[in-house]
Amino acid sequence: MRNETVAEIAGHRVVLMDSISLIAPQDKGAIIICGSHGGLISGAFAALHPPHLVVFSDAGGGKAGAGRAALPTLDAKGIACATTSHDTARIGDAQDAWLSGVLSAVSNTARQKGLAVGQSVKEAAEVAGSA
Repeated sequence: MRNETVAEIAGHRVVLMDSISLIAPQDKGAIIICGSHGGLISGAFAALHPPHLVVFSDAGGGKAGAGRAALPTLDAKGIACATTSHDTARIGDAQDAWLSGVLSAVSNTARQKGLAVGQSVKEAAEVAGSA
C-alpha cells in the first residue's frame, strides 16, 4: 500500500504505508503508521520528511534491539517515534498496525506528547495529534 490517509487529527493527516521507504514530501508533519521495522535505515527514511509521529513495527526486537534502533536516532532530531508489538500487528502491514497494533516502545519525544507503552496505535495517534 502507498500512502493512504485514514484520518485527520488536529490538522495532522494519519497516513498508512506498508514501507517507510514510500514517505514523500507531502508526508512532512503527518502521523505515519507504517509496517516497516524500526531499524536505523527506517529512521533515516522517516527523517527525510519529518513526520509529527512515526510508528514502526518492533519486528520482534531483533538482535541487540535492532527493531527499535530508530527511536533514539529520531529522538535526537526531535521526531516522535514508537513501535508496535509484532504480537499485535503483522510486520509490513500498516493497516493491521492501525486497526490492532499496541505500542511496545516509545521515544522520549513521543512520551512528551503523551504516548505510552500499551496504548493502541489509534489512541497514540489521537494523543500525539492533539499534542
